[in-house]
Amino acid sequence: MNLKEMLHLADRIVFEKTGQHLEDLQEAVLRGTLERETYKHIAKDFDCSESSARNAGSELWRILSEELGEDVNKNNFCSAMERLQISIVSHFAQDCVQISCVNYCGEARHPPNIPNSHPPNQETSNSKQTKTLHQDLSEMPELGDFYDRPLELQTLTTWILQQHSRLITLTGISGIGKTTLAVQLVQQIKDEFEYAVWYTLDEFPTLEKFQSNLIQLFSNSEKQNSSPTNQKRLPLIKYLQNHRCLIVLDDVHNLFCSGELAGKYKPESEDYRCLFKQIEKLSHQSCFLLIGWEQPREVSQVKSQNTSIRTFQLKGLDIAAGREILRDYGLEESDNTEALIHRYQGNPLWLKSVANLIQDLGGGVTELLPNDTILLPEDLKDVLQQQFDRLSELEKQVISLLAKESQPINRAKLLENDRIPASDLLNALQSLSRRGLIEQQANFYTISPVLRQYAIAYAV
Repeated sequence: MNLKEMLHLADRIVFEKTGQHLEDLQEAVLRGTLERETYKHIAKDFDCSESSARNAGSELWRILSEELGEDVNKNNFCSAMERLQISIVSHFAQDCVQISCVNYCGEARHPPNIPNSHPPNQETSNSKQTKTLHQDLSEMPELGDFYDRPLELQTLTTWILQQHSRLITLTGISGIGKTTLAVQLVQQIKDEFEYAVWYTLDEFPTLEKFQSNLIQLFSNSEKQNSSPTNQKRLPLIKYLQNHRCLIVLDDVHNLFCSGELAGKYKPESEDYRCLFKQIEKLSHQSCFLLIGWEQPREVSQVKSQNTSIRTFQLKGLDIAAGREILRDYGLEESDNTEALIHRYQGNPLWLKSVANLIQDLGGGVTELLPNDTILLPEDLKDVLQQQFDRLSELEKQVISLLAKESQPINRAKLLENDRIPASDLLNALQSLSRRGLIEQQANFYTISPVLRQYAIAYAV
């Protein structure tokens, strides 16, 4: 069992005993225990007294000992959880109920002292029939034209439904199809969640407004499903622990400053940093999907298979899908079709823009785009201008350097320039890469022909 699975199992045991999920300090004690940290170290990381950490640990070991029927303490917690899983597997193998990463199936029969031993997002067929779904997808765009992305959909679905990722960022350059992909994803998996909501963040610039709107949804649905009429509102994280939720935040780049390196929060949006850290660190059964041109700076490129945080930078369509777009605009296939798709990076919006211009002019790909010609229709220039307006002056200088090179340029050569200090240049390269505006292969950097043409003619 990995750390995440043990925390989920311990949380279920505590919930069955007390009716409450793990508190923040209790989870910190368990994490520290699994990482072989002392109470002193745990207390320092959590910013509390050592005695508070010890008291929280003592209460946890008492609850676990009573529920598991054996003495559980800081030294044997890990082995006790492993023994519990082995016991569950051997006792219920014939029924195939899914516990953590071990698969079972059959009727909803559960091991002693853990009546709800399946993960929170796994429901039996009977419970799915009676479960009330609450969905607020009024801000989710219509799907429109969707050009098949089976690998991308499968990856995101696996992260959310099987690996239980808590926070996923879906980033990419404007027009690449992030929102369209997310709409298709939500339509496929929304019924796996008790709550599924879609919010566009230009409507919720402050965390207070966003949280108030979301908690109102929870509160209204709980009033409908229970007899009490004067229920107390809980902190948002408690709702995410008590309910299986999928929350999509579109246009997350509206939280960040223009004219700065990627991912710097606006002053009025700074509180979102704490929310995203809570979502990542604290045990809960929900998933946030953030869509935008940029990701929060604290979201790092983590590749561990057991992580609760994931990043996905969307790339362009393949040749087959690109040809489908061109056919929709009446463009006949030719020897230049594949080159055109590569030239515009398989970006659906870019391809539609140039195809529409070619269609209006009554020409063909070979006639209007000979050799390596790049057309920049006015609507495409408007889109690129929005993206370039967000860049810092430092990033614009680096774009200018790259735009002068027709071939990928080595990082060592870039560092030899006499305009930008090495540290600033490396920070700018990192930021531009996170925005999807430059491409990197090993130590070489380049920009796409479209961005090079725009940068030379209009941006720098």
